[in-house]
Amino acid sequence: MAAGRSPIHRAISSGPWQPTSARIGLPFPLAVLVKLFYTDVFVLPLPAGHRFPMEKYARLRERLRASGAFVHGDFETPEAATTEELCRAHDAAYVARVSAGELSAAEVRRIGFPWSPGMVERSRRSAGATMAACRAALDTGCAVNLAGGTHHAHAAHGEGFCVFNDAAVAARTLRAEGLLQRVAVIDLDVHQGNGTASICADDPAIFTFSMHGARNFPFRKASSDLDIELPDATGDAAYLEQLAGALERVFALARPQLVIYLAGADPYHDDRLGRLALSFAGLAARDEMVLAACRQRAVPVAIAMAGGYARDIDDTVRIHCQTVLAARQMFNPLLG
Repeated sequence: MAAGRSPIHRAISSGPWQPTSARIGLPFPLAVLVKLFYTDVFVLPLPAGHRFPMEKYARLRERLRASGAFVHGDFETPEAATTEELCRAHDAAYVARVSAGELSAAEVRRIGFPWSPGMVERSRRSAGATMAACRAALDTGCAVNLAGGTHHAHAAHGEGFCVFNDAAVAARTLRAEGLLQRVAVIDLDVHQGNGTASICADDPAIFTFSMHGARNFPFRKASSDLDIELPDATGDAAYLEQLAGALERVFALARPQLVIYLAGADPYHDDRLGRLALSFAGLAARDEMVLAACRQRAVPVAIAMAGGYARDIDDTVRIHCQTVLAARQMFNPLLG
């Protein structure tokens, strides 16, 4: 166990997480803001016209700064995930090929990004940001990676714009450090978290839950611990009804000491890769439902942004922004 990493390790065997303020008799965290970890300064070069909306990350950070809800010190750049950390979820040979630029042309096409040193650095930093958010969440209740959610990355290959699986790497690393024993991944991207499900299939310490479009990518699904497949044009009411029941099952079955929440913006009705037809209000209600479930059960939560491909990129940024602001309000209610 990493000595001094977090006070949470002292309470793992004796009961659920509580913020420091609760352990000394105060009702809410002591003016500790939700930490935001960003990687948009690490550029992943893409050719003109590439369909991945890389600029959304910088625009999200800019919008959050302008919101007045956060101060300069709330934003941090993370350390890059080390090779040792990545190899807790990925095959060593795959990590080595990615790092050295030795992926085959087919492997590069499957990922969807051209290889570059910048791609490697950005991918390591994104995994590092989710690890940092998890560690911060254990201290304060909630923290956010302003990117991440790379849930299509498998142990030995990447796909769907995902190189390394940040949730699996973070969950395995924090467990290896002795900071926790059980993690639940709540994946509400519109696409199934097939990589996370595959990596964690035989790992009883990590409970994987994915609620996604039945007819959407990936077309060959993996098996999560709990999968809910939804029809096209599901809409807000049916989506939220399914989610409410699923969350009860997740917490009952997983008994998590940490939740990693993939808050995809792509269930939105005007998302190019979506099809579930959720509104801004429906997505806001989704976030509130997940975050309230964690807070009510005193389970810390680390959030990653996951996908978002709205026809108007401002819509994607707005959805991600409202997720982060909901987290701040839920876990820092005294701050207004």
